[in-house]
Amino acid sequence: MKSGFIPWLLLAMSLAPARPASATEHDAGANNRFALQGFGTLGIARADADDPQFVRDLTQPDGLTTEWSGKIDSVLGIQANYRFSDAWEGVLQAISRYRHDGSFQPELSWAFLRYDPSPSLGFRAGRLGTEFYMLADSRQVGYSNLTVRPPVDYFGSVVFSFIDGLDVYATTPVGDGLLRGKVFAGFSPEKTAFTDGISWDLTGSRMVGGHLDYLSGPWQFRLGHARIRFNKEAPLSSLAGFDIVAMEPELSVVDTWTQFNSLGAVYDDGPLQVQLMLSETKHETASYEDTRAGYLIGSYRLGHVTPYLGYSRSKSSRSVLDTPLPEPLGSFTSQLTSATHTDQHTWFLGARWDVRQNLALKAQVDRVEGRANSVFLYRGDNTVPGWNGRMTVFSLALDFIF
Repeated sequence: MKSGFIPWLLLAMSLAPARPASATEHDAGANNRFALQGFGTLGIARADADDPQFVRDLTQPDGLTTEWSGKIDSVLGIQANYRFSDAWEGVLQAISRYRHDGSFQPELSWAFLRYDPSPSLGFRAGRLGTEFYMLADSRQVGYSNLTVRPPVDYFGSVVFSFIDGLDVYATTPVGDGLLRGKVFAGFSPEKTAFTDGISWDLTGSRMVGGHLDYLSGPWQFRLGHARIRFNKEAPLSSLAGFDIVAMEPELSVVDTWTQFNSLGAVYDDGPLQVQLMLSETKHETASYEDTRAGYLIGSYRLGHVTPYLGYSRSKSSRSVLDTPLPEPLGSFTSQLTSATHTDQHTWFLGARWDVRQNLALKAQVDRVEGRANSVFLYRGDNTVPGWNGRMTVFSLALDFIF
């Protein structure tokens, strides 16, 4: 684990005893103007293979081997809220996690002003967390999630964590429940890992979208749509060693749109919780294959322990060029597009033990079953001899809030 994470961990340990963050205490202190909170995960994991390497998501430049590692799941976040009045609030949040450059350098993930003129209407402006999918805005807060990590088959390709922009949200009663909607627009301020030590600069890429939630009793449903228009070229030419985009314009991503469509449902009633998520990703560029993904998780709480069982699936469709290049360049471009292919499913079994308030210990085993050409969601050498698309991952995590 890179040393940049250690100062943040020490800061968290120093703050935690001084300010326990139970929900009751937060409610009791709601009249205070200033609040300081935090969250974190100390996670270790290993796989049963050294290559290709399992990652939490594709923002990470490399992943797990057969040695235990704390890099892919360990996170620390600190958040400060200042309430100027009943209607106005400012929020700052910084997190330290494994980044595209291989460091744990802290980054500003939230920095916005919120204005709520009424309980049913609100506005935010500044740096906002992305909400492409249901539960996506809290995917870095391990304590709020049932599993060790969000299912990789579903969330692994989402490399956008926040935007600089604004959103508008509103709530209204409908039938026996509440209908809640949000629309957002902004620009990406991020970079993400691409391959072999190369990063892709996403800054300036335009993002727009929104979602509708319906909440009724133990049920919550979400229908979502988001899209991004890329501002900078993916570094395919750096990977190829020559200007491959000039020779094959269909591989260009600049000014092309990628769409994210999703449908989610959560049932949460007493000890029983069930989550079902479905998504479709569609690209205008031929550099990436269109993908469909989904997952189902069921859990049942038994005292302080909650065992869970989940299944996730990801499958992409082959990208075909309208004007393929002659050989041998044609084979080379096929290799580039096939590098975004996924065709796999994962069974995961685990348990969450709420050791005490604000502290949870989790253990999980993932069994990935895929084809040998399902390489998109991994790092490292995806062409290693003998790779058959199968992998087992073992994980332990300690989640906390303070």
